[in-house]
Amino acid sequence: VQLQASGGGLVQAGGSLTLSCTTSGRATSNYALGWFRQSPGNERECVASIDWTGTGTYYADSVKGRFTISRDNVKSTGYLRMNSLQPEDTAVYYCAAKPWGWSSKSDEYDYWGQGTQVTVSS
Repeated sequence: VQLQASGGGLVQAGGSLTLSCTTSGRATSNYALGWFRQSPGNERECVASIDWTGTGTYYADSVKGRFTISRDNVKSTGYLRMNSLQPEDTAVYYCAAKPWGWSSKSDEYDYWGQGTQVTVSS
């Protein structure tokens, strides 16, 4: 399974971005997708995860109410809509895949994309 994350960029505080995670290589409709982020000096953290059905989701407390995770299994693509972005959201964002249910634990994910940079200016 290959994952390609895209959609990062530079945005002002209060702005919005939508990240996409396109999967290929094999059918991923039975895979959960997770979005992680890592900034310099910090550990990688899970910001959101969605199960294979698209009905079960997880959000980190820091992004609840601002970020929305979704998926389109027909397009084999996952999304992370990020609203009300703040400078502390600046990080490299990664998408990852694992079978079935959502998880916030990075070591449970089998496949990772290359990351996309999100920079929020104040």
